[in-house]
Parts: sequence; C-alpha cells; structure tokens
Amino acid sequence: MVLGKVKSLTISFDCLSNSNIPVYSSGDTVSGRISLEVTGEIRVKALKIHAKGHAKVRWSESRNAGSNTAYTQNYTEEVEYFNYKDVLVGHARDDDNSEEGLHIIHSGRHEYAFSFELPQIPLATSFEGRHGSVRYWVKAELHRPWLLPVKLKKEFTVFEHIDINTPSLLSPQAGTKEKTLCCWLCTSGPISLSAKIERKGYTPGESIQIFAEIENCSSRMVVPKATIYQTQAFYAKGKMKEVRQLVANLRGESLSSGKTETWNGKQLKIPPVSPSILDCSIIRVEYSLMVYVDIPGAVDLFLNLPLVIGTIPLHPFGSRTSSVSSQGSMNMNWLGLTLPERLEAPPNYAEVVTEENRQSGLAPVAAFDDFQRALQGPLFAYIQEFRFLPPPLYSEVGISVRL
Repeated sequence: MVLGKVKSLTISFDCLSNSNIPVYSSGDTVSGRISLEVTGEIRVKALKIHAKGHAKVRWSESRNAGSNTAYTQNYTEEVEYFNYKDVLVGHARDDDNSEEGLHIIHSGRHEYAFSFELPQIPLATSFEGRHGSVRYWVKAELHRPWLLPVKLKKEFTVFEHIDINTPSLLSPQAGTKEKTLCCWLCTSGPISLSAKIERKGYTPGESIQIFAEIENCSSRMVVPKATIYQTQAFYAKGKMKEVRQLVANLRGESLSSGKTETWNGKQLKIPPVSPSILDCSIIRVEYSLMVYVDIPGAVDLFLNLPLVIGTIPLHPFGSRTSSVSSQGSMNMNWLGLTLPERLEAPPNYAEVVTEENRQSGLAPVAAFDDFQRALQGPLFAYIQEFRFLPPPLYSEVGISVRL
C-alpha cells in the first residue's frame, strides 16, 4: 500500500531459534528492524517505537434492577508487564505543526534497529481466550508534519517456561470412587472406578497413559471414558468468569452387568494446546483429566486428575520408572489414595456438545532454552496454527468470588 511517498513500513524480529518465529521468555532481549521504503525525499518529525505486554480481561453481564428495568454490567481488568518507548529518528515532541528539527529521509529503503529487554519477572504466556488475552507487540509510528502518522503493529510470542522435570509435576495422580444406583425401592450393586496416571506434568504431543479399573455390579450397561478439559478463568472486579473446553477424549468398551474392564496404560494424546497459565492474577489456564463411567439415565461416576501442560519436555535421564508400567498384572492397591475434591465437570458432556462440534478443537494462542527442541514438535504447531483455527465450543459458568 502506497501512502504518499511512503511505499512501505515493516517490522521484523531477530528470532532466537531456527524456526524463524519470534518467540521469547522473561529476561530475553527482543531485537529487530523497522524497514521504511520511500519513493521520494520526505521530511520526518519522528520514527517511534512502542512495545507493550499486558493481560486483559473483559466481559458483560445483563442485570435486572426492578420491573421493566435492565442494564449491562461490564467487567474489565488489565495487568501491564512492560511498556517500552523509544525514538529511532527525530525527536519525541508532539507539536505536529512545528517545522523545526525535521529529519530528511531520501528515496530508497532504510532500516532502523531496535532492541529492548523483557522484564525478569514471570510473564504470562501469550494467550487468546473467550473473555481475555495475553498479548505482546511492537508498534512503529512514522510522524510527518501536517500528515497523519503511519502506524504498524506486529505481535510476538512469549512463553513462560514450565519445566515438567520437577518433583511436584513428576508425582503420580490417582483416585477411586464408587456409586450405587437406586430405582424406586430396588438397589443394584455398586459401580466402582479407580484410575491413576504416572505424573501430573506433560507437554503437547505426549500421550497420557491411563491405568484404570472399572467394575460394573449394577444392572445397567455402562461405558468407561476419559477426557482432557481446559479450564479458562477470568477475574475482574471481584467476579470470576469460567470457560471449560473439551481438548481430547477416548471411549472404552461397553460393560454389561457383572463385567470388569482394566486399562493397563490406555493412551490419550494431548493435541497442540496452550501451556498452563498459573502465575497471572487475572487469567488462569488449567487442565484436568476426567476418567468417568457413562451411566445411562443416571449421573455419571467420574474422577478428576489435575494436569499441568508445560513447555520443557521430560528429560530421559530425569524420568521416573513407573511401578505400574513394570508390573505384569494390574495391581490396584495404590488406588486407595484419594485426591482432594475439585470442581467437577458437567456429568455428561456429550449432552451439551455433539461429536461433530467436538472436532472444532482448540483456538489457542501462542518457548528459548529448550526452543530448539520444543519448537520442532507440537509447540511449533501450536504457535503456527492458533490464530487460524475456528472459535471453540465452550461451556460457561459465571461464579462470584471475593478477591
């Protein structure tokens, strides 16, 4: 697009990895070039650069204030991580009518380098959600006397690293539950569910090995299933807006009365999804594995096992040898452990989202240290594709909390 004598204004980043994708972490130096191409001599007041990183949430709710009276309540909140400004050419004065101190730029292509350091504090991973986002961008502004500024903004991705090679994320997650069905005055036998996974932390592209035992002593046909959920929580003005999204699922074999099914490492693959966001005060992104028994005509029996999706994969030398994997037969004694109760997912997700709609998948947004490795795998796919996927299907719960 030609804007007078200004033919083009572009922003390019000096990428830290071979993927040619601008991805950074806290403490990294973001550098690049502003390229300006002009078709003739121009007078420039200033060429400015503005870089910013912030998390922001926003949603609206309808309120009733008596008969025939309604109003809309807006909830907004913002956290700023950094705000950097610099002048690459000219001066920073805003008196557009001034003809003094103008800088002459001759016809041709010109490049101006910029560089700034991201804060050492934890930064939230870049993210786009239903009611909020975490964004990082650089904006170039070309100011000329008596003319409107020429502006261009370009985003870059920040990953706040989560290393799953930590004791808390390498610890097994397990639980057990039982349910007895009643029909009028008759009581059938119980349905029991025990499940365990080898660790809490995973990275996109890994498969979760699920060890479970399902025993059906009821009179009904039941189906064991497993699902990964992403939960987005947005906070503003003492309120929380929660969005739950289906990430992946699997289905076991139907169990008739008196039958038992054992999952000895049944695999559920994690697709390219956003890493967990745990340190942002207004946006949290968490994951859970729900292993459950689909019971027709009754509330499902389910277990929620918390997950953390990280950016630094499991090191072979740091991984633990699972006692479950080494066993020739399924020993369920360890399932006596009971996990703390968590907010449980809707009993029957299939009633809300059809199988066809489930395939819509995630619409995530967008890691250096392990970038050379991680960016060649599912995280690379996550960065590449998050802006081009269709909006996901959500179930929403508005919850009032006191902060």
